[in-house]
Amino acid sequence: MSTLPDPSVPAPPTTPVPLSALLARDDLALRQIAGPTAPDPAIHWAHASEMADPYPYLLGGELLLTAGVHIPEAAGSGTYFDDYVARIVAAGGAALGFGVAPVHDSVPRALVEACDAYELPLVEVPPRTTFSGVARAVWQLMAQARLAELRRVTEAQQSLAAAASRPDPVPSVLRQLAQRVGGRAVLYGPDGAQIAAAGRETGADPSLAGLAAVVRPARGPASATDTDPTAGTHLAAYALGTGQGFVLAVAAPERTSGDHTIVSVAAVLLALLTGEHQSGTGAARSSALVRLLLGATPETVAPLLGPDDRWTVVHAQPEAAAPDPVTASALGTALGSPLVDVDGDVVRVLLPAGHEVTPQPGWTCGVSAPAGPRDWPAADTQAARALARARATRSPLIRHGERAALSDLVPEADAAAHAGILLAPIAAAPALVETLRTWLSLHGSWDRTAVALAVHRNTVRQRIARCTALLGTDLDDPDVRMELWFALKQY
Repeated sequence: MSTLPDPSVPAPPTTPVPLSALLARDDLALRQIAGPTAPDPAIHWAHASEMADPYPYLLGGELLLTAGVHIPEAAGSGTYFDDYVARIVAAGGAALGFGVAPVHDSVPRALVEACDAYELPLVEVPPRTTFSGVARAVWQLMAQARLAELRRVTEAQQSLAAAASRPDPVPSVLRQLAQRVGGRAVLYGPDGAQIAAAGRETGADPSLAGLAAVVRPARGPASATDTDPTAGTHLAAYALGTGQGFVLAVAAPERTSGDHTIVSVAAVLLALLTGEHQSGTGAARSSALVRLLLGATPETVAPLLGPDDRWTVVHAQPEAAAPDPVTASALGTALGSPLVDVDGDVVRVLLPAGHEVTPQPGWTCGVSAPAGPRDWPAADTQAARALARARATRSPLIRHGERAALSDLVPEADAAAHAGILLAPIAAAPALVETLRTWLSLHGSWDRTAVALAVHRNTVRQRIARCTALLGTDLDDPDVRMELWFALKQY
C-alpha cells in the first residue's frame, strides 16, 4: 500500500541527493530498517519536527527527523503510526529518520510496519548522531552535487563550442549533445525531414518527430516536452530561434536542470549554424554590403534586403552598461530585424516600416519616420534626436513626426534659404545649433536639455546666452521661438 504525493506540487528548487549517499556516511552511522531501497529516494532537505501531524509544515522531498516525542503511550495498539506515516507520504516526504534515545530506546515496531506498508524509507539515527549533524551532511552532499553538476555543464558547453568550430559543425554538435545527455539528438528541417542525428537509437524517433511537429510553427524560440512510455525516455523539442522551421529534438533517460542547460546551449549553436547567415537571405545582405562598399547607392542595394521600399531607423540606449554585440543582437531580434549596428553606447536598428516598434524593457528608444533608401541618413538623424528627447523626458520610446505641418505651406527651397539666413550667426558653431534645437524641443528646460546633451546645466545656460547674443533676439518671445524652431527643422 502506498500513497503518492500530489503531482501538481512542483519539486523543490534544490539539487537532491540520494538517500544511499547519506547511508554511506560512516560519520553518521545511519541504518535503513524499513521501506523500499529501490529506486533510491531523492532527499531535497532535512527537517526536524515533533508534530503529531507534520503535513502542514512539509514541502515535499524532506528527510523528516523525529525523536518520537509526539508518540503517545498507547500508540502501538491503535492506528496512530498508520495515520502518522500516511500523512508524511501524502505531503511528499522522501524518508523518515527516527532518533534512538533519549525518548525511545529503539524504533517502535508499529512504526517499522507502517513504513513498510506505506513504502516510506525509515532510517534509524543512533544516539551519537545529532539531527543537526544529519542536516549538515545533507547540505554538504547538496553542495558537492551542485558543484559536480556545474562542472558537468561547463565541460559540456566547452565541448559543444569546440564541436561548432569543426568542419562538420552540425553533426559534431549533435554527437557531443547526445554524448553529454546520454541519449539521442536529432535535427529536423523545415519540411520535417531528419537532417542529422546522433546517439543510440531507442525507438523514440517517431515520438521525437511528432513532438518536433508541435513546435515547428513557432516564429521564434519555443519548446515542448513529453515522455515516451515505450522507450522509457524523456523527450524534448526546441524550435530554433531562426524562425525558419528547424527543430532540435532530444531523447534522454533523465530530465535534470543541467541537461536542460546543455540542450539549450546546443540549440543556440545550431540556431547560429542554421540561421540566416547560412541562407540566401544572409548571402543577400553580404552582397548588399559589398555593393555599398564598392560605390553602389542605397536605393540600388535596398531590394537585396527585402521587398520593402520604406524603412524605419531605431536608436536605442540601454539603461545599464554599454551594449555589446550579443545585447544588440537580442534587441534586433526583439524588434524583428537582424540589421543591427553598435555605435558607442547606442544601438541602431534598421527595419521595414511595417514592423511595429514597441517599448523594450531596459532600453530607451528613438524612432524615425518611415523613409526610402535615399533618405536613410535623414532618418538616422531623426532617430538620434528622438532618442535624445526620450532620454531627456525619461520616456521609454519617442517617435519622430513623419512631416512638419508648416513644411507643407512653404516651398522647400524658400524654407531652406530662410533658415540659412536666420541661423547664419551661429552656423559656425554646431554645438550652439544643437543646443538651441534641443532646448527649444524641450520647452526651454535647462535640466532636460543638459541630460539630452550629456553636459552640465550651466553649459546649457552659457550656450543659450551665447545664441541670444549672436542672434540678437529675445528667446523668451514665443514668436521668436516658433520662427527659430521652424528654421532648425529645415537646417
